[in-house]
Amino acid sequence: MPAYNSDSDHLPHALKILIAGGFGVGKTTFITATSEITPLRTEELLTAAGTGVDDLAGVEAKTTTTVALDFGRITIAPATVLYLFGTPGQDRFWFLWDKLCHGALGAVVLVDTRRLPDCFAAVDFFESRRMRFLVAVNEFDGAHRYEPHEVRQALGLRPEVPIVTCDARHQRSATVVLLTLVQTLLTHPARTHPIQAGNPT
Repeated sequence: MPAYNSDSDHLPHALKILIAGGFGVGKTTFITATSEITPLRTEELLTAAGTGVDDLAGVEAKTTTTVALDFGRITIAPATVLYLFGTPGQDRFWFLWDKLCHGALGAVVLVDTRRLPDCFAAVDFFESRRMRFLVAVNEFDGAHRYEPHEVRQALGLRPEVPIVTCDARHQRSATVVLLTLVQTLLTHPARTHPIQAGNPT
């Protein structure tokens, strides 16, 4: 996959994409796997202060969390560069979502089927803002594999919302998710809706 050359006379189309989802779903991993530059990460160690606040069920090995945003960049075609902004997953950082949303053309909502309710807020956030998004089921080791129609029914998704599966650790798998989103953005007209303030709930 070609990297963007900043010395080129040809300026690529820059698309802002959000990578969203619940706590511990793999957003930082997804951006790290796909970014052609060293990603910007604002991770901090989980501490005892989060006990009883951050639900580690299913992600007991997690030791850090994003407290502001993650940022990466990937060139998916000679004239198309995606700027990836990862949202924080914990409730207390949701006030940042509105700011990150400005200028974004679409979003990937990462889902962990072991913790499906954690992604409801992200789905509601983008639906309320009429922003196009797709759902990417991050297939964690040992997690039960569900059919796309089962995930769609569980989340109450509209028929036009794509559902794909991925392994956020692997570049090729995560990149296919981004290519699918871009194809969706190109083939479905945008729906206009005023940006609303508030938490994604």
